[in-house]
Amino acid sequence: MPNEKLIHDWMVSYLKDRLSRDYNDVRANSEPEKKNEFNGYYPDLILGNHGLVLAIMEVETEGSITPEKADEWKKLSGLGAKLVLMVPKTSKAKVIDLLWKKGLADKTSVGSYEIAVSMP
Repeated sequence: MPNEKLIHDWMVSYLKDRLSRDYNDVRANSEPEKKNEFNGYYPDLILGNHGLVLAIMEVETEGSITPEKADEWKKLSGLGAKLVLMVPKTSKAKVIDLLWKKGLADKTSVGSYEIAVSMP
């Protein structure tokens, strides 16, 4: 998909706004400037309350879901905060399969998104 970076960045921005209702500290990292670090890594979103990081979130697009990316998820899942992946709805089964193969199915939550356009 040619506009995957646009979709990724929009989803990060949308989720930051949406999750700020549930968490009082929501920090986002976007390319090329990564300024919010968590234990040496820069996840797309860092979610916290009262000074504690409760979860980290990675937004994926169809093209970014690879076995190499799953290795990154494995590193992120071991940082002490819950890892949440937001993936395209059509790729959710592929992601869950990758998580099982990497031994991460019990350590990671998977959410999905879809962009729907209705034409007359």
